[in-house]
Amino acid sequence: MRTVIPGRAAATQLVSSCVILGAGVTLLLRAAYGSDGYSTLVSGLSTSAGVPFAVANSLVGIAFVLVAWRRGIIPGPGTIAQPVLVGVSVSIGLGLLSAPDGTVARVTLLLLALPTLCVGVAGYLGSGTGAAPAEALALSYDPPMPFRWGYSLVQFGGGLVGWALGASVGVGTFVAILMLGPVVDGLLLRAGTLDRRPVAPVH
Repeated sequence: MRTVIPGRAAATQLVSSCVILGAGVTLLLRAAYGSDGYSTLVSGLSTSAGVPFAVANSLVGIAFVLVAWRRGIIPGPGTIAQPVLVGVSVSIGLGLLSAPDGTVARVTLLLLALPTLCVGVAGYLGSGTGAAPAEALALSYDPPMPFRWGYSLVQFGGGLVGWALGASVGVGTFVAILMLGPVVDGLLLRAGTLDRRPVAPVH
């Protein structure tokens, strides 16, 4: 049974989880071992099309949300708030955390980044306020494909296309692709906050 979260609690969970997710993205970027698959897709599109990252991010995000909406995942406040809150958190985080020197420090940041990302994604999704583009697309195909594998496929496809378009990938990209789907799914199921089909498909 899905846990019902009151409005104020949901908003608090959304904001705090987005800050956590932003911290994870900051750690991943400072580790400089590659970003997650979705970010790699946006980066590749930005590079190949010669448009700012924010513009590419908006285009990809709108496309994913529209596909998910067509399949029954209706956008909510979190759909809009998540990219904004995470973006602000990352901007602040990058200003506070400088790039580390040495392999040990970079690996440490990578090891800290991955579980932080998972907690942030699971937390904001668990608020029930609406899914951001990558998660919405994965949820829209569950069923038939379980979210854990759908999300991994979205991340893998994003990383592959982004790399083909000129984005850089690294060990962090591959670990994120393998880890995010199963771990986020496990956290959501453990908390009882994953609503696999929030609404009926739109015809």
